[in-house]
Order: sequence, then structure tokens, then C-alpha cells
Amino acid sequence: MTALMPRSRTTVPVDDYVLDVLMRDLVAHDQQPSAFLVYLFLFGRAARQRWRPIVMSLRMIAEETGLSKSAVQTALDTLRYRELIVTKRAHATAVPAHRVLRHWIS
Repeated sequence: MTALMPRSRTTVPVDDYVLDVLMRDLVAHDQQPSAFLVYLFLFGRAARQRWRPIVMSLRMIAEETGLSKSAVQTALDTLRYRELIVTKRAHATAVPAHRVLRHWIS
């Protein structure tokens, strides 16, 4: 059996807040583990892109995370409600750009 090689060889440091507070809040309190997974996915992408917005559709995020499109949509709604991401579109049918917010950083 051959080990899978990661797509990226860069290491992404994850803020303590994400692991110590946000995971518990999203998974246990909100009962939205998919929201934590989507946030972690977007966090990693954003960190690798120097915190620029991530331009990805529901389908693209679903394929990358292994979640269904409806689970991703619910997760994104939760993350927007919790003010952990902001999503913008150039027009109604444009692929959205998701900006990861880290309100715990001054």
C-alpha cells in the first residue's frame, strides 16, 4: 500500500483558538461538525494564499472536504452567522469569494 502524498508541502499553523475554543463551540454547542471542517479547510487555504479570499463554489468545497453540497451550504450559513467568514459575489451567478475572519486576533 502506498501512502498518499499531500498536495501541498507547506505547513499551516492553526491558531490555538481554533482548536481550543472554536472546535468545541461548533461541534458540541452548535452540533455542526461540518461547519468546523469547512472552516478548517478555508482557514488552511486562506493561510496558504496570504489570507486572500477563497474563490470556491459549494460543489468545489464539497469535493475537497468530502461533504455533501447541502452540508457545505449549512456549514457556510453557520460560519457566516457566527461571523467567522464573509462571502461576497460579483453578481448573482458568480462563484463566491469566502474571506476567513479571525476576530480573536487583534
